[in-house]
Amino acid sequence: MEYSARIIQAKFKEIFGREPLVIRAPGRINLIGEHTDYNDGFVMPAAVNKEIFFGVAGSADSRSVLYSLNYNERFEIDPGNISPVNSPKWANYLLGVLYKFREQGYSIAPFNCVFGGNVPLGAGMSSSAAMECGFAAALNEFNLLNVPKLDMIKTAQWAEHNFAGVKCGIMDQFASMMGKAGHVIVLDCRSLSFQHAPLDLSQCEIILCDTKVKHSLVDSEYNTRRMECEEGVRILRRHYPEVTSLRDVTMTMLQEHKNAMTGKVFQRCSYVVDEIVRVQEATEDLKKNDLAAFGKKMFETHSGLSHLYEVSCKELDFLVEEASRMQDVVGARMMGGGFGGCTINLVKRTAADLFQEHMTSKYQKAFGIDLPTYKVDIVDGTGRVKEEELSLWT
Repeated sequence: MEYSARIIQAKFKEIFGREPLVIRAPGRINLIGEHTDYNDGFVMPAAVNKEIFFGVAGSADSRSVLYSLNYNERFEIDPGNISPVNSPKWANYLLGVLYKFREQGYSIAPFNCVFGGNVPLGAGMSSSAAMECGFAAALNEFNLLNVPKLDMIKTAQWAEHNFAGVKCGIMDQFASMMGKAGHVIVLDCRSLSFQHAPLDLSQCEIILCDTKVKHSLVDSEYNTRRMECEEGVRILRRHYPEVTSLRDVTMTMLQEHKNAMTGKVFQRCSYVVDEIVRVQEATEDLKKNDLAAFGKKMFETHSGLSHLYEVSCKELDFLVEEASRMQDVVGARMMGGGFGGCTINLVKRTAADLFQEHMTSKYQKAFGIDLPTYKVDIVDGTGRVKEEELSLWT
């Protein structure tokens, strides 16, 4: 079941008998720039209207209680022992944020929190980052802490690393917190500097197609790709001491030392170096509102991910190939780490419904799997929902 801000507000009043403040935290998409984050490159995420809502208010006693509507589970925090728990797993995303705030010296009063939302699980929209960022913002607002947004982003990432046990990059938390309606975020993963670039969707829709598969290769192959990229850097540093990551590498440098690269190191590095440049060029496309050029780069990214980086799968390749045959599809590619999850598609509005019907039918015939599709809008990042705005999220 999906939960709105209104439902969270009502459930909180039902359980705890008082009015909460309400926070919304969006999931995210990534338009272009895949596997560039851990190579100090650029990414282009955006916050979308698949969100998690938090209701929070002071506790009537000294206890602090978390209640997940999606899991229909209640968890009482032990204030003397805030540490990762075996069950429920979802609590770790929030406990990590609370632990880090307290470690940083922030005073957190006893509280009650009810949360739930409509971010599809397993679709690659980063519900975990939305949980962390939303809870950080809720604690910040409730306790009047005035924590800077970048500090909340780093706290959210720390929680995922140390309490949830996932060594993620910073893109997901950054997008959830810093999103801007009508704009993508162009994030420099080395410096964490960023700009908002306008994305005019008056003529197009963003539609995600969820393969509903997640192949077991994802974790082991992710680690292998990181090691292959690091090996390429080690080889190039012998000749270019200034190189610290693939961000510092050009295709000319790669070509000159191709023979020193064993296995598939050259292929992996070639994709990343191309993709880092591609994100920068795609940013200029958006500034000129040239969606045709932008969409072409999306297809190029998928080709690189499939053939050079080899993190796609037959289901993702099938969906992108089908999309490429439709003249009203501007661009399409796999989104996320790979081996399953979603494709992201830029589709002309006049053909959006036809696209969804066509892809659903073709995918069912090919794989016997019902294909969920999601139209998403680009929205502002994490923040408080004012009373007069609650009706917008019903």
